[in-house]
Amino acid sequence: MRADESDGEWVRRLARSLGAELVETHISWVLLTGTEAYKLKKPLRLPFLDYSTPGQRQQACEEEVRLNARLAPSLYLGVSRVTGPRESPAIDGPGELLDHAVRMRRFPRGALFSEQLAAGVLREESVDRLARRIAGLHRTAAACTEGFDPDEPGRRAFAAREGAASLLAAPDAEFLGGWLRDSARDSLALRAQRFHGGHVREGHGDLHLDNLVTLDGEVTAFDCIEFDPALRFIDVIDDACFPLMDFAARGRADLGWRFFNGWLDETGEHGGLPLLRHGLVYRALVRAQVESLRGRAAAAQSYAATALSFARPAAARLAITHGLPGSGKTVASQRMLQAGGAIRLRTDVERKRLFGLRPLDRSADLGVDLYSAEATRRTYAHVLELAGQALACGWPVVIDGAFLRHAERDRARALASRLGVEFGIAHCAAPLAELRRRLMARQGDASEADVQVLEQLSLQAEPLSTDEQGLVLDVP
Repeated sequence: MRADESDGEWVRRLARSLGAELVETHISWVLLTGTEAYKLKKPLRLPFLDYSTPGQRQQACEEEVRLNARLAPSLYLGVSRVTGPRESPAIDGPGELLDHAVRMRRFPRGALFSEQLAAGVLREESVDRLARRIAGLHRTAAACTEGFDPDEPGRRAFAAREGAASLLAAPDAEFLGGWLRDSARDSLALRAQRFHGGHVREGHGDLHLDNLVTLDGEVTAFDCIEFDPALRFIDVIDDACFPLMDFAARGRADLGWRFFNGWLDETGEHGGLPLLRHGLVYRALVRAQVESLRGRAAAAQSYAATALSFARPAAARLAITHGLPGSGKTVASQRMLQAGGAIRLRTDVERKRLFGLRPLDRSADLGVDLYSAEATRRTYAHVLELAGQALACGWPVVIDGAFLRHAERDRARALASRLGVEFGIAHCAAPLAELRRRLMARQGDASEADVQVLEQLSLQAEPLSTDEQGLVLDVP
């Protein structure tokens, strides 16, 4: 069922009466006034949505406001009545009810992440804030308790490959078809396990850069998928992978990896990493289809190429940092993960997670010593286990930790050897006086190492051996 031309005509009359710019998408009409926007659902019945009746459109408008109020309450103002007659329609007038519209604040041009990225003004701080915002959504979102089919992500991904087939060379399309089938099959048990573990939640469902915005100094997302619960009740890893994919397709994979690692630090969702690559390929194929339908051939080809690049990864590798507190290990690891694309594991973050703390929580009230020998032993064992899991999925890994003892470095090197991946060390150093100064000035960091901890560790540190010095990396 398609929208009737008469519907479009009265919507155009409404736009003229409001002095509004009319923007038409394949499923909506959006009327842009000077300060507000009104979004009407087209009376459509498509394979993936049903807006065919006034009641269904009203429900969809109400659901859109409910869902988006979780992330953008100041943007979504409610649901308005569109009243008649059709010859002179109005918003919330006294006449007969014609339809409903989502009422929103209009934000200025240049506020979207996609616009900021194209203009070269998107800041890394905004990407970090987005990671925390989406992590907060995933922590509090309702968990799916029934009706989840672990086969569904695989079916959707294969359908996306079929839809994007015209954008791919025949060998590439065949390769992706086989890759998606194998990936979906191999992930069935984990998807079911994560559903039962509460990791399938009511997320956003469409976190590409055109749906991310800076508004009133806040970074957030809007336009959550309201028309199909199955597209938003998804594994949180499938939701969070979308910005990573979209940044990569737009030539800024560095920002994508910055976002995704920030989200991982906040959520600890490393158990979903075996699903990440499948999600990235699927999202890229979906966007390739969308851009192709819009007649944007270059963008469509970019997304298709991105899908292939994630399905054909470079070799995994393991790098560790080495140095005393304040020596720049986190800065070095950030540069490494953004330069080459990697999963970063921060011992400062994982140490806190083992004690039930979030990255910026302070441990003073717990009465525990985060830097005791036993806490350190547990932390390093934990991050090496996580590293092994990520490497087994084919992801490069950077472990951001002090690694001051030969035994700690030997265990990391042995892990790399066992998995057959390259190993390197990012050595970080500065004079003790400078380290003391940095630690006294440090704020807003997961590490709680102070000058006292520095003095203690400086006496225990075991310098790199001649053999290890041959493994030292050049940090970008």
